[in-house]
Amino acid sequence: MTRIFYLLYAAIAYAIFLAVFLYLVAFVGNLPGAPLTVDRGPVALVANALPVNVALIALFGLQHSVMARPAFKAVWKRYVPPPIERSTYVMMTNLVLVILFLGWHPMTAPVWTVEHPVGAAILWGLFGLGWAIVLVSTFLINHFELFGLQQAWFAWRARTAAIPALHQPLFYKLVRHPLYAGFFLAFWGTPAMTAGHLLLAAGLSIYMLIAIRLEERNLIDTFGPDYVAYRETTPMLVPGLGGSDPRTD
Repeated sequence: MTRIFYLLYAAIAYAIFLAVFLYLVAFVGNLPGAPLTVDRGPVALVANALPVNVALIALFGLQHSVMARPAFKAVWKRYVPPPIERSTYVMMTNLVLVILFLGWHPMTAPVWTVEHPVGAAILWGLFGLGWAIVLVSTFLINHFELFGLQQAWFAWRARTAAIPALHQPLFYKLVRHPLYAGFFLAFWGTPAMTAGHLLLAAGLSIYMLIAIRLEERNLIDTFGPDYVAYRETTPMLVPGLGGSDPRTD
């Protein structure tokens, strides 16, 4: 009975994630049909909107990074069964993103506007490419483990996960963090950048750069010299820029 609950809980967390992820695309892109977006929502004075929006970005960053750290997991798993630990992380991410959607106050002062059809099309292309890279990257590194389904399924089948192995499929041959690279494109690729959109893009970009440093420490602990060698020869986010010296990066 417990294993059925784990599987059901993981499936619900994943289904909610899919809906939240799709809404995130609409939110960032100001897509038609979304009632609340980065530039559509409750109006507030900039003096009031700015601290609220910064707090929402910080809340996402803290939840997403703190809950992913091994020290937190060691404590967290005393209370949350391992088969649904990742699904609970996904559920908490869902909650924080919904709070961000509901609490965000648009700041619509224009920063840049690209009206030329070719320029606008290129920026929309980068926006779409970014989200596509994000989605494909999750499958390259094991989509179903990343979002907690595999752990619950293995518990159901009484299977043990294989020992993690370092591999570099497709995008990972070009950059170490294609998923984050995709998010950078998605957040910055817009022909109509407003102050609020700029704040969101800049805030999440800062978070991602910090998260990469923290994540790579964990990856070095997991894969040791193999990841160090990969890190030295493969750029972080932009293909062709060269690798990173772990002593200075």
